[in-house]
Amino acid sequence: MSDPIRLYYWPAPNFGDALSHLVVEHVSGRAVVNARPKQAELFALGSLMHVISKHWTDRSVGDGPLLWGTGVLNPFWRKDFLENVRVRLLRGPISAAFLRLKMNEFGDPGLLAPEALPKAPAREDKITILPHHSQMEDPRFVDMVERDPALHLVDVRLDPVTVCHEIASSAHVFSASLHGLIVADAYGVGNTWMDPDAQGRLKYHDYAASIGRDMIAPVEIADVPAVARAVKDTPLPYTDGIARCRDSLLRHFPHELRADMTEAAQ
Repeated sequence: MSDPIRLYYWPAPNFGDALSHLVVEHVSGRAVVNARPKQAELFALGSLMHVISKHWTDRSVGDGPLLWGTGVLNPFWRKDFLENVRVRLLRGPISAAFLRLKMNEFGDPGLLAPEALPKAPAREDKITILPHHSQMEDPRFVDMVERDPALHLVDVRLDPVTVCHEIASSAHVFSASLHGLIVADAYGVGNTWMDPDAQGRLKYHDYAASIGRDMIAPVEIADVPAVARAVKDTPLPYTDGIARCRDSLLRHFPHELRADMTEAAQ
C-alpha cells in the first residue's frame, strides 16, 4: 500500500491532463504515477470514458479501477464495462445520463487546482487567450495578440503549474480548453468559452451543467478582440455550484486510496 497510486491520464503535453497528477497527489496525500489504462487503479481528470470502456470490457484480477471526476468525450452507448469499474463521482450529469447512472452529485477535479498548487500570483490587468491544444499552431491566435497588446496568449502544452498561474493572474480568460475554463472558475477569474473548432462540445456542456453555469455556445475566434474590450470584472454568478462540486469531490474521493487509510491498514 506504500506504492504510488497508478493513475491514468492522457500522456501528451496538455496542462489539463497533467493537472490530474497534481490534484490526485494533493487529495490522496500519496505519490502518483502515470499508468497504462489496463494497469490503472484510478481514472480522474479528463474525458476518459471511451478509454475506460475499451480496456475494461472484462475484469482481470481485483475489483477494477475507481472513477473519480472523469466524464464522457462523445456520445457512446456501451455500458457493459460499468460492472468492471467502481464509479465514485462523474464530471457532470450529461456523462451520468449517457451511462444511465442515477447520480445527483458531480465535480471535475480541476476545480481543486487552487488547493493542489503553490500559492497563486497576484491578479494582473491582462486578458489571457487559451486555445485548445490542437489549435496551438493556428496562426489566428498569434495574429490576434500581435494586433492587440491587451491580449496574452498562453501555450496549454506547458506544465500545469505555469498555465494555472497564468490563468489565476488574469483579469479575464478566453478559453477553448475545457480546463482553461474550469481552472479560471476555480480561481474566481471571469472567463468566456471560445470556439474549440473541431472538438466535440459535449464535455463543455457536461461541466457547465455540474456547476449550474449558463454556457450555451462559444464565442467565435474572430470575435474575441471585440468581446474582450467589453468584458467587465464581476463576481461569478455560479460560485455556489463550484463550492458544491468541490465538496462532492472531496467527500467522494476513494477513501481506500488516501494516505491515512493506507497507513492504518498496515
